[in-house]
Amino acid sequence: MRGWWLLLALLCHQLCPRMVTAARRDRDRDRRGRKEHPEPLNTSLANSEEQPKLLEAADARLTDPRRTWISFVHRPDDGSNSKRRCKGKDKKLRGLVGPPGPPGPQGPPGAPGAEVTREVLLQEFKEILKEAMEHRASLAVSAQPSQLPPLLLSLEEAPSQRRVEEAFHCKLKGQVLVDKKTLVELQNFQSPVAKGAFLRGSGLNLATGRFTAPVGGIYQFSANIHIDHSELKSKVQLRARDSVRVLICIESLCHRHTSLEVIAGLESNSKIFTVYVHGLLQLQAGQYTSIFVDNGAGAAVTVQPGSDFMGMLLGA
Repeated sequence: MRGWWLLLALLCHQLCPRMVTAARRDRDRDRRGRKEHPEPLNTSLANSEEQPKLLEAADARLTDPRRTWISFVHRPDDGSNSKRRCKGKDKKLRGLVGPPGPPGPQGPPGAPGAEVTREVLLQEFKEILKEAMEHRASLAVSAQPSQLPPLLLSLEEAPSQRRVEEAFHCKLKGQVLVDKKTLVELQNFQSPVAKGAFLRGSGLNLATGRFTAPVGGIYQFSANIHIDHSELKSKVQLRARDSVRVLICIESLCHRHTSLEVIAGLESNSKIFTVYVHGLLQLQAGQYTSIFVDNGAGAAVTVQPGSDFMGMLLGA
């Protein structure tokens, strides 16, 4: 029994200074809290009355070894952990994302792009078209392996301009009188000597004014017929039904075959007026075309020299 008391006395001798130090720290902490958060007057008075009681209770605990040990075990932190926590909080606060800043200055302009010319675009289009044709031909070969592949003509090897094999431009040599109510075929043409006129192929007969198709195909024809009706205006009063027709007929059969036709009235105040005929005709090999003037007025009219007759082969 005596040994136990000696052991308890030694523990009290070692623990009492530490408890006193802890109590002092508690007092200092309470004082700091009071300075930072001042209590109301009534509260301070009540605390002042209760302080003797707390001191007495603290003194009573210091004399009790069990309570001293329990208070030592449950002692508050010494502040090192709080500093670490604060440091951690500071780091978290530093990591917060603020509002975005203003946009920066505009950078320097980039280098100008490559100039794309019309020739470059045309070359790219040719390459794309060539690849599409080759791909289509490969699909046709794979679908029908027994047949020969179609012949592909490269765009680079194809001629850029197609030569016109049949074309002509001729003019009427002299005047042609067309009596009233008469249909006349124009003849006696000549090839102009001025530059710009042309005569290709052997289909045109200048004397008869007929063009014979060497091959079957689609042909384009046009004519400018200059008509003088001054005699008609001087002799007969013009009527609303007075007119002149200009036709380009096949095989001289204007009503049986398709023909190009223009009807012009004679109420013009000018001495000479022009009738223009233009269109396409399909001819068989060996068929011919020529110009006809049909005077439906009550007096004669005159076709002036220099009237044009033109034609060309467009394709088979």
